[in-house]
Amino acid sequence: MKIVRYQASTGPAYGALQKDGSVRVLAGSPFDLPALGASVGPIAGLTLLAPFDSGKTICVGLNYIKHIEESNAKRPEFPMLFMKPRTALIGHGAPIVYPKISQNVHYEAELVVVIGKKGRWIPREKVAEHILGYTIGNDISARDWQRKEMANGFILWGKGMDTFGPMGPAVDTEIDTSDLRIQLRVNGQTKQDSRTSDLLFDVPHLVSELSKAFTFEPGDTIWTGTPSGVGPIAPGDTVEVEIEGLGVLRNPVIAEA
Repeated sequence: MKIVRYQASTGPAYGALQKDGSVRVLAGSPFDLPALGASVGPIAGLTLLAPFDSGKTICVGLNYIKHIEESNAKRPEFPMLFMKPRTALIGHGAPIVYPKISQNVHYEAELVVVIGKKGRWIPREKVAEHILGYTIGNDISARDWQRKEMANGFILWGKGMDTFGPMGPAVDTEIDTSDLRIQLRVNGQTKQDSRTSDLLFDVPHLVSELSKAFTFEPGDTIWTGTPSGVGPIAPGDTVEVEIEGLGVLRNPVIAEA
């Protein structure tokens, strides 16, 4: 099943994306075997929201081997983490706002894990039982702020500004993400092109290890890191992240008013 979250007349709602591009209502919680309802029309006619935005958004840095190499960084001995606030999260089609306080904003294509079942100290062999599915993320980063922060041993401004977490368009509950092509394009030009098999810490490792510190709850997300090829964006650009089998996450970039 491919789950989407969209803006209905009564507020945010969940739906199931069909093979023909239409969306049907999901009656009940997406975590508890929801029933299919009536069609609400083609996905192209819906305002899509971030698939989930009420849980923890945990992000992993330096987790693609080639990206570590291009950064001239040492391979981490354990997952390097930061978090994004809820106000950073936006859906497919929503604008990325280039903030007035930054002069150097970059894109970062990412595979995102969506947790579906509560758990702590999850064994690696049980990880699949706790995952609802996977979606696409774009870890927008203000490099000027990020570098100033990291020089002082912390990070939030550079990764957590409003609209810095595009996510979607759908959550796929069945796909195997161990070796998928992941690409990012700016105005149609390919900037990142890699495979999820280049991850240093794979999904089972991330969920199992992080669950030793955090209780995972339904709707939490883990952003697994970005491959090599990161670079700048500017107002007027259109950024697309494509992951094989998961679709395309597309967002325009606008200047802060």
